[in-house]
Order: sequence, then C-alpha cells, then structure tokens
Amino acid sequence: MPTTEPNPRGQSQSLERGLAILASFGEARPVLGAVDLARAVGLNKSTTHRYLSTLTNLGYLQQDPCTRKYRLGPRVVDLGFAAINSMEITRVAAPHLQALSDETGYAVSLALLDGIEILYIQRCRSAREGRFGIDLNLHVGSRLPVYCTAMGKVLLAFQEPDELRALLDRIDLARRGPNTLTAREALLAALNRVRQTGLAVNDEELAPGLRSLAVPVRDGFGDVVAAVNIAVHLSIWHASMDSIVRRLESSLRRTAGEISRRMGYSASERR
Repeated sequence: MPTTEPNPRGQSQSLERGLAILASFGEARPVLGAVDLARAVGLNKSTTHRYLSTLTNLGYLQQDPCTRKYRLGPRVVDLGFAAINSMEITRVAAPHLQALSDETGYAVSLALLDGIEILYIQRCRSAREGRFGIDLNLHVGSRLPVYCTAMGKVLLAFQEPDELRALLDRIDLARRGPNTLTAREALLAALNRVRQTGLAVNDEELAPGLRSLAVPVRDGFGDVVAAVNIAVHLSIWHASMDSIVRRLESSLRRTAGEISRRMGYSASERR
C-alpha cells in the first residue's frame, strides 16, 4: 500500500509530482511517452502510470490511442488561457470592445477556441440595445458550439489542415437554428470563404433571429488567437445579412485591427 512521504517544506509531494509531469511538456517536446516522463520526473514506471492515469482522467493530459503517448489536454489549455487573459488579451481588448459596442449599439464579444467549442472571454453591451437585446444568457466563461457561430467559424478557418480535419471529425453538425450548416462540405466551403475574406457570418445558424459577423484577432506572430464579433437580433434590426455586413464590417475590422496591433501584430510583417 503506497504511503505519503513526509515533505519537510509542508508541501504536497503528489501535487509537486503531478505538476512536474505537466511541466515536462513544452514546445520542443509536445508529445512524450510514459518512459520519457518517468525518466524526466525521476519516478518508476508504475508510479508514473498512476499519475498519468489521474491526469488523463481529469483532462490535463490526452493519450494518443495509437502511439500511447501523451500530450497536454484541454484543462491545461483552460489554465493557460486564464493566465493569458488576466494578464494581456482581455486587458488589451476591453476598452476597444466597449467602444465598438457603444458606437454600434450592439453586443460585442471576444472568444477563444477550446476544442470544438468557443469560450467567451469578454462581452460588452451597449445601453442603446435596450430591453430588446438578446444575449442567449451569454457571459464571460460561456461556451457555444464552434461550427454554428461566426466567431467559431473564424477560429476554425485558420487552423492547420490536419488540426481542422481532426476537429471536424469530433463535431456533430446538429441543427441549432433555421440555417445551421449541417453538411460537412457546406461548412468547409464557408470556412474557405472566411480564410479568403477574413470575415465570418452567422445568419440564424445558432438560434432563430440571431445574426452576427466576426473577424480574427492576431498575435505578434501573426497567428489567429481569438475572434471578435458583433451580434444583432432581428427584433432590433430587421435587415438582410448583407445590409448588416455593409454597415458594421468596417468598424468591426478596425477594432480587431487595433487589438491585434496592441498584441504585437504588424500586417506588414505577416507570415
């Protein structure tokens, strides 16, 4: 029966070991086997396997069923995003998003990709929306399916081809609104248009009466790290999707560009 070894510093040895395993992964070593990890943290194989099993069950690690090797899981991504958001992107974006909401009179949001969902990290409302605004109960921390949202389509569109295929294989293209894209070919065609234009639209694909448009936010390396959108409900403005885009696209792109520049992105140096 395993026993807990005393720690003179009053710290949890199990926690230290678990964190040491997570810290073994990095940009140069994104995938590691159990033997590699045992060697890296100085544990025997059976003890290492217990830690790996626990971390995998909790979502901090993922195991490839073919190679049996491990990579960091979505829970680690959540923690990493939380740290980044608290230090940089939400702080940078907040005033620009609020200004855009006040300028247009509509809800403005910022989201990140988390698996096959988008994660809301900022949401601004304008007093001009009044009582007719729709928010679908959305707030910071809310999640929505990636395939039927404008921000989700932006974040999918700029994935590497292999990663995009892997994500689409996990998605059930269930109907959520009157115009949900439920065929993979139709979604791929829409994502191709997003890559070409840098603009995604949601025309009642998530919920009846809800329309939105979204554009990417890039970091200093030129990578798409987030998406920003403006949402409009037909109860507020009963206009065509084309009319909504014509009126709001310029302001939305300007705001995303300002946030991207503050994140270190320079269009002239785009990769």
